[in-house]
Amino acid sequence: MILPNQLTILRIILTPIFLILFLSKNSTMIQISFIVYLIAAITDWYDGWLARKFNYITAWGKFWDPLADKILTSTVFIGFVVVGILELWMVSLVILRDLIVTLLRLLADSRGIPFKTTYYAKWKTFLQMFFLYYLLVGYVLQHTNYFVINYGDYIRMMMNKDLIYFVMLIITLITVHSGISYIAVNSQLIKKILNETNKLV
Repeated sequence: MILPNQLTILRIILTPIFLILFLSKNSTMIQISFIVYLIAAITDWYDGWLARKFNYITAWGKFWDPLADKILTSTVFIGFVVVGILELWMVSLVILRDLIVTLLRLLADSRGIPFKTTYYAKWKTFLQMFFLYYLLVGYVLQHTNYFVINYGDYIRMMMNKDLIYFVMLIITLITVHSGISYIAVNSQLIKKILNETNKLV
């Protein structure tokens, strides 16, 4: 198995490890969870770079790489729901949208049909990732005595519940709208994919 695919497997393996550490309620473990997430994020960037630079592109990688990304991102969102920072209904909509679009893209790839990725969808992904990093940093700071003692007021401002709710609401609306737009732009391709799938069934 080529290195990019090994990195994809590593990212999938690191995902539950991150969640266990993140939900441990132990300050040290929570801090380590952030490091685990960073390693997983680096593997995402590095395997993509390797695949493009050395043309390490396989059918297995095309299927699992985007799925591994969504598994990691969705797991982090779910983690923040469990610890009471994000609302379940917002996270559910975000995960549902990303799951539907990812499955459509994977189905299209399996049929050899190219799917258009809009800049809007890319900005949506950027906003999601930036917000997750923001929350992770803030949550880790909340569980690090040095920062709580010396910068407690700033951390409380950073992790203000109303602020987080408002930002997550905006991200949820953008995510859902981008999903609707994505489907609209690729509506003809989706019809073609569904028709081909029905023929196979």
